[in-house]
Amino acid sequence: MFETLTRGFREARDRLRGVTSFSEDNLAEPLREIRMSLLEADVDLTEVRTFLDAVKQRCLGSEVALRTGKRGKRQRVSLSDRFTKACYEELCQLLGADAEEVAPRRGARTLMLLGLQGTGKTSSAAKLALHLKKGGERPLLVAADVHRPAAIEQLRVLGAEIEVEVFHGGSSDAAEVCRLAVAHAAERGLDSVILDTAGRLQIDENLMDELDRIAEAAPPDLSLLVCDAMMGREAVNVARGFAERRRLDGLVLTKLDGDSRGGAALAIRQATGVPIRFISVGEAPDRLEPFQAEGLASRILGMGDVVSLMRDFEAVADTEQAEQDAERMLKGQFTLEDFLSQLRTIQKMGPLKDLMGKLPGMQNLLPDGVEVDGRELKKIEAMILSMTRHERMRPELIDRSRSERIARGSGTRESDLSGVLERFGTMRKLMKNLGQGGGLLGKIPGLGKLSGSGMQGLEGMDPAALIGGGAPNRRAARATKADDRRKQRKQKRKHQRRGRRR
Repeated sequence: MFETLTRGFREARDRLRGVTSFSEDNLAEPLREIRMSLLEADVDLTEVRTFLDAVKQRCLGSEVALRTGKRGKRQRVSLSDRFTKACYEELCQLLGADAEEVAPRRGARTLMLLGLQGTGKTSSAAKLALHLKKGGERPLLVAADVHRPAAIEQLRVLGAEIEVEVFHGGSSDAAEVCRLAVAHAAERGLDSVILDTAGRLQIDENLMDELDRIAEAAPPDLSLLVCDAMMGREAVNVARGFAERRRLDGLVLTKLDGDSRGGAALAIRQATGVPIRFISVGEAPDRLEPFQAEGLASRILGMGDVVSLMRDFEAVADTEQAEQDAERMLKGQFTLEDFLSQLRTIQKMGPLKDLMGKLPGMQNLLPDGVEVDGRELKKIEAMILSMTRHERMRPELIDRSRSERIARGSGTRESDLSGVLERFGTMRKLMKNLGQGGGLLGKIPGLGKLSGSGMQGLEGMDPAALIGGGAPNRRAARATKADDRRKQRKQKRKHQRRGRRR
């Protein structure tokens, strides 16, 4: 979602390759690259100048140590690393500190969502309800947009999808609906009341008067402004307008996964002084993330966001089962059945493109403009589901006739199936060798007791084959085919011996 910004920071770092010291001259080009990317991402010019001046002062205002470390271990640090650190610290400053969770008051906590029409308030209300529900709360959705029957129906549909009660009350007065909803939540012992208020195409007196009456009838503990990130600089102006008229406790940025260039996320916090609390990165009800300045700054710089990645994984995965799968992988006992389970876990974690963006360094490895197609995972899943359980447990049994049947059943080509099986076999062999004590994992504390011959056999493998970037290299392919021929000859001799005994 921040391709423009990430590309600008990457090109700025590249400009510092081979540079041995910071100066006004050699910082000019990197800062120019960043300025162009920030302006292209719709960040306000004043904010851009302030940010660049701060980065420049961090680089020039202190002595740069090119070696760092502790306990006698020294490691060389490049100027591009120091430059990245300065950018990271200033991005965190620009985005602001993470907002603290608001503790529930005695009784139900009231959260009011406000914003212009079309910014995604109704969808955000459902996403917020699901987020609170996962946290153990019992939320109530309130359809307070009495001017648009479609908004009420949309909230009912979303509420049924996430299994959260939706309250309307049957009144044409939004303030009265909200008052009755708070009373209803108190009677039912619910924890949170989420008010989905009406919006307009612009900020006007009628809209603000209605919000004032709602706040008087059902005083909110938290007022969240929903902003459309695709509005660019206009999102900052809208946020300023609401902040001048009403007290705001937080911002929700929506549609960050669309054609937005991320500028609103950088500028809106500094312009309004209101903390960003949530960001929405998809249409599904579970695509709402608590905002973390450090994680977002890390993703903009192309360094991934491990914290968000682990949170997504823990939300959809069975940790105990994952540990058992990992142990089997390291013993070479990993099957296509286990592989299918992992594919489904990855699909639950959200769009593959967003997932790749959270992996450290992955954005730097992918070429500019490349599209990460999540449909490939669906294709692999279809192939595995077209196999029998016996074939999933023992993929080496899949011969020409079985391959034709599986390809027909999954709507794919035999060459696609062959490529998947080859990559799976290479991955299983690699994991088995990694699990042996003399290999890479043997150097990790606690894993050194694993016995084996280490990394033997890995020299013929092509890492690109493991991620679908190409087939295994020729040496690995010949080794795999030789193993298959030996197994077939062994099986044939076994059948011959049985025939002679009979």
